[in-house]
Amino acid sequence: MRRIVSLVPSLTEAVAVSAPGALVGVTDWCTHPGDLGGAVRIGGTKNPDVRRIAELRPDLVIANEEENRAPDLAALRAAGVEVLVTEVRDLPQALRELDRVLVGALGLARPGWLADAERAWARVEPVDVRTAFVPIWRRPWMVLGRDTFAGDLLARLGVRNVYAGHPERYPRVPVEELAAAGCDLVVLPDEPYRFTAEDGPQAFPGLPAALVCGRHLTWYGPSLAEAPRVLAKALQAAH
Repeated sequence: MRRIVSLVPSLTEAVAVSAPGALVGVTDWCTHPGDLGGAVRIGGTKNPDVRRIAELRPDLVIANEEENRAPDLAALRAAGVEVLVTEVRDLPQALRELDRVLVGALGLARPGWLADAERAWARVEPVDVRTAFVPIWRRPWMVLGRDTFAGDLLARLGVRNVYAGHPERYPRVPVEELAAAGCDLVVLPDEPYRFTAEDGPQAFPGLPAALVCGRHLTWYGPSLAEAPRVLAKALQAAH
């Protein structure tokens, strides 16, 4: 079995579920599944311990062009470590990259959960379309802009992101501008910023707020199979 270090929480879950025991190193942000065996924590996604990773003698480090920094990946390669970098901007690309990692790089049989995810999303048919903005941070306020995986999932569920045409992928937008955007809904995930019923909706009085699970909205892994149902339920419950 290949020795794998994952620098991406989504891919950590995908590998752990599909190839138990393969992971020898994971980040501090890798929380699923709950039991990662003896995998060593090697720091954050933005500040991994390159020396510690090299000491683990991995056959492959799995990374992502958005979540991980190019200098860290270059340092790993300079240390003689093979690095596979994924790019995920929408659902079809996520499915292709998961195939590339699990089947292509790890040599696994295609996992059943990946086929389940494809079928689950193929069945999605939005009943109505609502406009929304999607904060991912506050102090300062930042929202989903163009070309994002989370934005693509929401679009498939009938949520039109009013900042999808913004030149930046994660623009900073003053809260006053957000409140005046004329949207039907504000979508508040619990990561990367942990929005809650007590922290977030109050900034937009009178606007229905959908509190959604960040893992189901932003992770590309086993959670994709149940994400359409979980996210649709949260969107329908917005009040």
